[in-house]
Amino acid sequence: MKEYGRKAKVGGTEINVYTEGSGSPVIVFMAGSGVGCPALEYKPLYKRLSDSYTIAVVEKAGYGLSGKAQTERTVENLVEESRAALRSLNIDPPYVLAPHSYSGFEAIWWANTYPGEVKALLGIDMGFPNMMKAQAREIPDEKKRAMVARTRALMQKIAKRGLLDKMLRSKTVNASGLLTGSELTDEEKQTYEEVYYKNITSEAVFEESILADANAEKAAATGKLSCPACFVVSNMKTPVKALTWQQAAKDYAAECGAEIHLINQGHTMYAKIPDKLAALFKAFLKKTL
Repeated sequence: MKEYGRKAKVGGTEINVYTEGSGSPVIVFMAGSGVGCPALEYKPLYKRLSDSYTIAVVEKAGYGLSGKAQTERTVENLVEESRAALRSLNIDPPYVLAPHSYSGFEAIWWANTYPGEVKALLGIDMGFPNMMKAQAREIPDEKKRAMVARTRALMQKIAKRGLLDKMLRSKTVNASGLLTGSELTDEEKQTYEEVYYKNITSEAVFEESILADANAEKAAATGKLSCPACFVVSNMKTPVKALTWQQAAKDYAAECGAEIHLINQGHTMYAKIPDKLAALFKAFLKKTL
């Protein structure tokens, strides 16, 4: 397994951060739930931004080459550990946060709690508190815990690298298509796969799922997003009947005055249409900062 990035001792563990490019502000990529190797997962997009900005990919505890989580996976701990890791490695604000999926809750909490640090937010099909609130109404805590338990059991079986793993590769390790695409080198593909399976049964990921409702609620409690934002939103399907993924995003964008782009390319759009996303984000940052 090839090492990448630099490690900072934070929260009783080590947080790995990969950096590339130069310039200010720093675009901080924040991983979605269960993304095994964030530093390579988001490469198609960030390599198209690092010619103009410094990018930093924070690998939360239990992700990438970081150590195991030693603190509860509350939004406060997630954000404070990311902040501490960046500062420890002399990657100082101002930041532009680039959250994917689950880390949308973290980004909202971060931007509203420390407004002096965050210049803007680039939402990569990020999660919104109103979507999670609707989901919590339809999926009771007991049912959610049962769902997480089933996922844990499935991941433990896949980790054995047997027939089930081979059958589900297109939905697990190669869900973004990076292992069969041309964005990563052969060496990077090998590292990506090794790191993915290192983290496939990470308890941090399962705990984040259990705490999703609470973390989304804490993000919402900080008020509407206080910094300029650009949301790119897929047509992802969810188990929620009362509210679609895109409608939740449109409602939230209207509330905080964010720019929004609806693109039906799936939750891993950063790997499928990186040129388009990079162009949208660069144009937004150019007119905003």
